Amino acid sequence: MQNIVLVGSSGHAKVVIDIVERQARYRIVGLIDAFRKVGETTLGYAVLGSESDLPALAAEHDLKGVIVAIGDNSVRAKVTARVADICASLPLPFVSAVHPSASIGKETTIGAGTVVMAGAVINPACRIGRGCIVNTRASLDHDSVMGDYSSLAPGVTTGGNCHIGSHAAVSIGAVLRHGIAIGEHSVVGAGSLVLSAVEAFSIAYGSPAKKVRDRQPGDKYL
Repeated sequence: MQNIVLVGSSGHAKVVIDIVERQARYRIVGLIDAFRKVGETTLGYAVLGSESDLPALAAEHDLKGVIVAIGDNSVRAKVTARVADICASLPLPFVSAVHPSASIGKETTIGAGTVVMAGAVINPACRIGRGCIVNTRASLDHDSVMGDYSSLAPGVTTGGNCHIGSHAAVSIGAVLRHGIAIGEHSVVGAGSLVLSAVEAFSIAYGSPAKKVRDRQPGDKYL
């Protein structure tokens, strides 16, 4: 197995650790977290340092990849860009993690750094961008698209031909009708029933979902 590190060490990282262990494709040598002391642990894996330490750690541990294990879409995107810049001279790619119990349909593509969790269903001919999250038991139906750094929370269900814009977040248990478009950087509230498009940079929720206010990129939503 190839050696990798995870950037992040909190709740989302715990789930990613479990996926990587069950997938048995990579070996986690440790965690990267600038906000914790070296040697502190999560699920038995020690913090090795911060992002700036990655070039030295890559050489020391013969690293072959990295996963940014951070739940917030905008933060994950920013950290990924920072890691890419720090490691620009290294062959240290972002790798994906797919739980063995997930179902991935034919002709579906999954971008680098994306995490697909237990029980998720991605039906045929979907396109998943870079750094996405398809969470526990979420279902993305045929011919749908997820833009870079977007996410489906646990239990989300979409119809076919849906389009989730970059950095958009669809919250726990929401349902999207066939052909729905969610604009970039938007958030759909938990349990919502989405019957019409959600414009970019907005927050929408309810049954049926309606826009309730604008949203700025990077606003907290978790």
